[in-house]
Amino acid sequence: MRLRPVVIALAIAAVAGGGWYYARHQGGAGKADGKTTESRGQAGRPGVAVITAAATSETFPVRRRAIGVIETPASVVVRSRIASQILEQHIRDGQMVKAGDPLFTLDDKEARAAVARDEAAVARDTALLARANADQERVKQLAARNTAAQSQVDLAVANARSAAAALAGSQAALAASKLQLSYTKIDAPMAGRIGAVRVPPGNLVGAGDLSGLGLVTITQIQPVRVTFTLPERDLGALRGAMLRQAPTVRVMSPNSGEELASSIVDFVDNAVDTGSGTIVARATFPNGDLRLWPGMFVDVAMDLDQRRDTTIVPTVAVQQGQDSPFVYVVGKDGKVDSRPVKVFAALEGRTAIASGVSPGEHVIIEGQQRVGPGVRVNETLRPPDKNAEKEDMARTGAPRARPEKGNPT
Repeated sequence: MRLRPVVIALAIAAVAGGGWYYARHQGGAGKADGKTTESRGQAGRPGVAVITAAATSETFPVRRRAIGVIETPASVVVRSRIASQILEQHIRDGQMVKAGDPLFTLDDKEARAAVARDEAAVARDTALLARANADQERVKQLAARNTAAQSQVDLAVANARSAAAALAGSQAALAASKLQLSYTKIDAPMAGRIGAVRVPPGNLVGAGDLSGLGLVTITQIQPVRVTFTLPERDLGALRGAMLRQAPTVRVMSPNSGEELASSIVDFVDNAVDTGSGTIVARATFPNGDLRLWPGMFVDVAMDLDQRRDTTIVPTVAVQQGQDSPFVYVVGKDGKVDSRPVKVFAALEGRTAIASGVSPGEHVIIEGQQRVGPGVRVNETLRPPDKNAEKEDMARTGAPRARPEKGNPT
């Protein structure tokens, strides 16, 4: 019984000694091989899973974007040109009208009475002129036979001329009365869309009342134009594009990004605004489907040029470093290389690279956070975007360039 503590102490000492011996010799053997157990485990792990895309060589548009506003080429406030009462309204709010369509009918009783009065005056003066001409002819015949004095001839000629002048005055008054009568029929001066009718039938309207809002406003919406501004630094590129061929302008909805219409630039202002440092440009759209409305704001995209044989990568592949942008490129050995790049422009999820990446090289577009230079990866190559190819075909007339043979695909 007294030997039990001694036996337990010897057993503990034996276990401790064995552990020290194993750590001394087995651990040392591992270090002598140059690899620890932990390092051997990392070397055996598979590569980091990433998704890549192949850089392509394409025609990249030199595009400028701006915010534009839709404007109407013409807007007319319809007013009455005489003082009268509105009897009839021939239009409704929001109606489309053509030039010459009836809008309002005014009370024409007074104007018709004036026309009748002036017609009577013309008839009277016509008769007086006829009598004066007859008297003039008789006096001249008598003077030819020396039976009438020259003073009588002069008087007859003067009476005839006076009667002719009186008739001309009556005819002018009749024309003015008929013009006033025509003003009782108010017709559309141009084609466009009617706004809200402000003065309903039964109201009195004044002659040339410019202080009020008028009877109604007609706004031309076919065609319409978009006006936008570009920075002064783009003036040279814009002028160069205008000399080659008027650049195409596309307008999109600012909410959905849907393209609404396209046209070409037809006006560039003759001076740069010194206050804002911008130049005003404009394009006209037929607007046959009425998708563009005066006063609405739109996103404007204008292609000034085409940059051919440009290296393109997905925008998500471009990372921002401390000194410059960079991309992760996967080499043929499956290892990652960090490449600083010079970005030309970014457009619709694609970035044009001026230098740093060559067409055909694989850039990482997903999983950049888990990799670094020299890390081995297990890549999955994303196929080209077919929809993007269709858009390129419609925009430039040429499909995207494929990687050359021999390059990774």
